[in-house]
Amino acid sequence: MPEYPDITVYIEAIATRIEGEVLLGSQLNNPFLLRTVAPGLDEFTNLTVTEISRMGKRIIIGFGSAPEKLTTHWLVLHLMIAGRLHWVPKPKKPPGKNVLFFLEFAKGWLTLTEAGKKRRASLQLFNNAADLDAINPAGLEVLEADFSQFRESFTKSNHTLKRALTDPRILSGIGNAYSDEILHHAKLSPIKMTQKLNDEELNTLFVAIQKTLLQWTEQLRTDYANEFPEKVTAFRDDMAVHGRFGMPCPVCGTAVQRIRYATNETNYCPTCQTDGRVLADRSLSRLLKKDWPRTMEELEKRLPKSSA
Repeated sequence: MPEYPDITVYIEAIATRIEGEVLLGSQLNNPFLLRTVAPGLDEFTNLTVTEISRMGKRIIIGFGSAPEKLTTHWLVLHLMIAGRLHWVPKPKKPPGKNVLFFLEFAKGWLTLTEAGKKRRASLQLFNNAADLDAINPAGLEVLEADFSQFRESFTKSNHTLKRALTDPRILSGIGNAYSDEILHHAKLSPIKMTQKLNDEELNTLFVAIQKTLLQWTEQLRTDYANEFPEKVTAFRDDMAVHGRFGMPCPVCGTAVQRIRYATNETNYCPTCQTDGRVLADRSLSRLLKKDWPRTMEELEKRLPKSSA
């Protein structure tokens, strides 16, 4: 799922192409994408793009009448796991029915695709600011907060660090991938509880969040340069632990471990983050019970000699 760094570079790329432009038309090829009843898409035609912003992991495109530049209509895209945006410049051919949705401007088309058969991405349309505000999970914008604000928001309820980092009602814009990187940078266990952190650990986490999000945003800006961000992915070769199960930690060389649950997984380094303990994988623990190794040393003893 695109998170703060990815959404930020998407917004910057979109803004350079359509901000101030008039919407010539739109097409919805999959009715399940649209999650609101009114207003209709036709109301957005001939309006001017007045603003492009972020709400958590959502992208908001504001429309209004020129030259006032007063936003009266909002188009909200949530890409979820597999939704991706693309820019098709004119005079290339207009997008076909393989895209779920597109907006047409004088310079080109902004399109949305979604890999796989499941349709999780969503489009919402609003012509009332109060209705738009009602969908805001209102998590803390960590890059705009000070430490005291972070501490208050993060420790208000007691959750595992992984859960708290990815809860949009607690913190804004962080998901599965960057939470792994943040926790590795902070050298904290993903299953430690928020209310068990002392001020030093909280400050370390606060700094790790800001540094990780800013570093990756700059990295993506560099990677995409002035091009529209294609190949947006949660798995990158230069990540420390996310998506790198079994590979060596770049800090200590220990094999990265994981906890799998539903369609997600948490990746971590036992040496850097859990004092050498291997955390039980809930998808396997019922079967393994006491057979599940509790330390890296125990795990290495059970590995085949060819894998050691």
